[in-house]
Amino acid sequence: MGFSMAFEDELRRTRIVPVIVIQDAAHAVPLARALVEGGLNILEITLRTQAGLEAIKAIARDVPGAIVGAGTVINAGQFAAAAAAGSRFVVSPGLTAEVAQAARDHAVPLLPGVATGSEIMQGLALGLSTFKFFPAETSGGAPAIKALGGPFPQVRFCPTGGVSAKNLAGYLSLPNVICAGGSWMVPSDLGAAGAFAQAAALAREASGLARSIA
Repeated sequence: MGFSMAFEDELRRTRIVPVIVIQDAAHAVPLARALVEGGLNILEITLRTQAGLEAIKAIARDVPGAIVGAGTVINAGQFAAAAAAGSRFVVSPGLTAEVAQAARDHAVPLLPGVATGSEIMQGLALGLSTFKFFPAETSGGAPAIKALGGPFPQVRFCPTGGVSAKNLAGYLSLPNVICAGGSWMVPSDLGAAGAFAQAAALAREASGLARSIA
């Protein structure tokens, strides 16, 4: 259920995972194509809406350049549905034994959310070593992640929650941060004219910014 070396390498290369809330599944494929065109090919589609699973299916089927995963997965039933829809990875806002077992059952990598040392220790006991640090900004931000590197040198984080172009460098410059998740490159109104061109431009800017951070 942990990440493969190849997938971790892809995360390190891309460094930013767009966190996407889809209200209309018809927007999924053109948005995914725009983000991939802009250099961001690892896409987290949250299950916060009814359109989430349909969007994952469409992207997995029609956007071969995308590595699509499901976010906001909070139980085994959602995990099974996400895997069946074609999710290449799953992100959860927290960590439970139920979700960890579902990751084993479906052989799909899990990125569970943690914010404390106790949660990290629980994840390590379950065989995990890469975590979503969530909600990042309100849980101490980059200084907290840096401090956690002391007792947990083997752990890598993907901070999400309040991450933006303004504070991205503070996160990606840390040696224990493998990538960061954010939504600033996804236009709020995907039905507006030019929204997908805007998404491609924002993704290109975000990708360029990430590559410039040592």
